[in-house]
Amino acid sequence: MNIMPNNLKRQYELNAKEYEEKALEVLRSGWYVLGKEVEAFEKEWADYIGVKYCVGVASGLDALWIAFRLLNIGHGDEVIVCSNAYIACVMGITINGATPVFVEPDEYDNIDADKIQEAITDKTKAILVVHLYGQACDMDKIMDIAGKNNLRVVEDCAQSHGNTWKGKVVGSFGDIGCFSFYPSKGCGAFGDAGCITTNREDIDKEARVFRNYGSEKRYHNKVVGTNSRLDELQAGLLRVKLKYLDSFNEERQRIAERYLAEITNPLLRMPKVRPGANSSWHQFVVHTDARCELQDYLSKKGIGTLIHYPIPPHLSEAYAYLGKKRGDYPIAEKYADEVLSLPMYNGMTKEEQDYIIESINEFKL
Repeated sequence: MNIMPNNLKRQYELNAKEYEEKALEVLRSGWYVLGKEVEAFEKEWADYIGVKYCVGVASGLDALWIAFRLLNIGHGDEVIVCSNAYIACVMGITINGATPVFVEPDEYDNIDADKIQEAITDKTKAILVVHLYGQACDMDKIMDIAGKNNLRVVEDCAQSHGNTWKGKVVGSFGDIGCFSFYPSKGCGAFGDAGCITTNREDIDKEARVFRNYGSEKRYHNKVVGTNSRLDELQAGLLRVKLKYLDSFNEERQRIAERYLAEITNPLLRMPKVRPGANSSWHQFVVHTDARCELQDYLSKKGIGTLIHYPIPPHLSEAYAYLGKKRGDYPIAEKYADEVLSLPMYNGMTKEEQDYIIESINEFKL
C-alpha cells in the first residue's frame, strides 16, 4: 500500500463535476480579474467567518504583510509571534521592517498565552496569533492582554478554516484575519490564493485600494500599493469548495478520532485539543523522540509523513540577523526535533486508516 501524507486529488474527486463546471463557466465569461466571482466569494467567506468584510488577495503571505502594512506597523515596532510558527508568519512581520518577538508554544502546539505579557515592551504594537495545525489559540486570554496593552491583533488562520474558539470562528477575533487558500489548506484553491477578513471598514477600504496598485480608480493611485488580487478562476472554485468545507472538517475529525482512540504506541505523544477549542485537523501532529526511526519505518511501509517544521524561524539562515542562537527558545527547538505529521486528507479510505494505525502500533525501537 502507498499512502501519501496529503492526497489533494482525492478531495478534488469528491466534487469534480462541480469544479469543472465552475472552471468552464469562468473561462467562458471572458472576465478573469476582480469580477463577480471574487465579489461573491468575498461576501460568502465573510459570512462564513462571521465578519463584515473580506478582501481577496493573491496568497496567505500577502495577506499577512499587507495586514501589518495597513496597521502601520513597521521599522522600530515589535510584533509577538509563537516561536514554532511557519516562517511565512514571521516574514509577514519583517517584510514591513518590524521585529518579531518570539513566545514559546504550550502543550497544544500553539502560542502560550500565559507567556505573552512578559514579552511586551514599549515597542510592542501587535500580537500575531497563529492557529497552528488547525487548532484555535486561547483567544480569551490573548484578546484580554491585547486590550490591556492597547495592541493590535492579527490572526493567521492559514491552517484553520472553520474551526472555532468557544463557538466563534477564528479570523473574527482580531483587527485582521489572514487566510491562505493554498491547495493543501482546508478550503484550498487550485493554485495560490488568500484573503483578509475584518470588521473594520477602514481596513476593508484600504485593503481594496492597496491590493490593486494602490488604485481606487483606474490610473488614479492614492498610495504605493501592490499587485495582489484573488483571480476570478480561483474565487469561483473556492465558492464551490466552501459549500463543502464543514463536511471536509467533519471527515477529518472522524479520522483524527480514530487515530486518537486506536494509536496506542507509547513511543508517540498524541496531540491534545485545547478546552474551548475545536480542531479542523489541518495536520495530525504527533511528538516522538524516535522521529527519524519512525519516519523511516513508515516510509518503508509505504506511508508518507511530513515534518511541520524542522527548523524554528529563529534558527533559519534568513533570520540570522536577529542574533538568536540554539537554546534561546528550547521548547520550539524540542518540538522541531520531535514533531511528525501523519497522513490526513479528505477521501482517505478505512483500509488506509487501518493500515496506518496498525503499522504505527507495531513500530518498535
